[in-house]
Amino acid sequence: MTTQTDTQKQNFRLGTRRSPLAMAQAEETRDRLAAAHGIDPAHIEIVAVTASGDRIQDRALAEIGGKALWTKELDAWLASGEIDFAVHSAKDVETIRPEAFAIGAILPREDVRDVLVGAESIRALPQGAVVGTSAPRRAAQLLHARPDCKVVTFRGNVATRLAKLAAGEADATFLAAAGLKRLGETGTGHPLDAEDWLPAPAQAAIMVECRADDARTLAFLAAVDDAESRASVLAERALLASLGGNCHSPIAVLTHHDGDALTMRAALYSPDGAEKVEGEARFAMNDPAGPARLAADLLARAVPAIAVHFTGAA
Repeated sequence: MTTQTDTQKQNFRLGTRRSPLAMAQAEETRDRLAAAHGIDPAHIEIVAVTASGDRIQDRALAEIGGKALWTKELDAWLASGEIDFAVHSAKDVETIRPEAFAIGAILPREDVRDVLVGAESIRALPQGAVVGTSAPRRAAQLLHARPDCKVVTFRGNVATRLAKLAAGEADATFLAAAGLKRLGETGTGHPLDAEDWLPAPAQAAIMVECRADDARTLAFLAAVDDAESRASVLAERALLASLGGNCHSPIAVLTHHDGDALTMRAALYSPDGAEKVEGEARFAMNDPAGPARLAADLLARAVPAIAVHFTGAA
């Protein structure tokens, strides 16, 4: 543990996006670190940046540069030493990261479920309902279950999307249960059963990155690293890497812990939801070969309308 005297000599700068949810995640990270080390939170300075992904709100993420739009400004600050570590939503971090960075911590994972706002369930959506989402996974899952529905692009933070819904731009939309909880809006919408509606890879997890050669910060972050959450998030990221998916690739995955093993269920879709392939695998924690085997099985059984959106492992 870092002592009070040590930390007073060496303060830390935490980088984050400026959105309300990102700020809430940064504050949670700061407070967990302060509690773990017995220090005043003031020793961890939050430094916020407006990410490209937050500035561009009128197009789907996949159309304007993908997940890098959430990370590139913070990556530049981290590489230059302007910040000591960066806090991200794990699901928004590219699968292949610069070798100069390391995952210093994965915080305890929150509720992984999606929340449907505007109807009590997918089945309860009115015939021909217009549903707002910019996530290929959510769009494909919806159209697979309800091909009568229409999907329109919804970008923006939680408040923006709820305002669009209230303005009548759609009949319903999806939000992440974890994000709503972190924003104190737990009464919003209806959670969907994660066993039936599989979440996004790494959903509900906060990832903290630092420079790989920064031993001081790595040791500081290790105090809040959650072993089970790290194992499941890294396994889901390994699945993504083996599939060769990107922001255009509709993939859903749910991972359960069973002692020292993980059980992973994953589904791949065609973007229009017409086709789906699903599989399950059980493997040891921290075994990247397990997710790779599941990826190979899914790709082997995927019809061309699905497979074209995945390149497979490099």
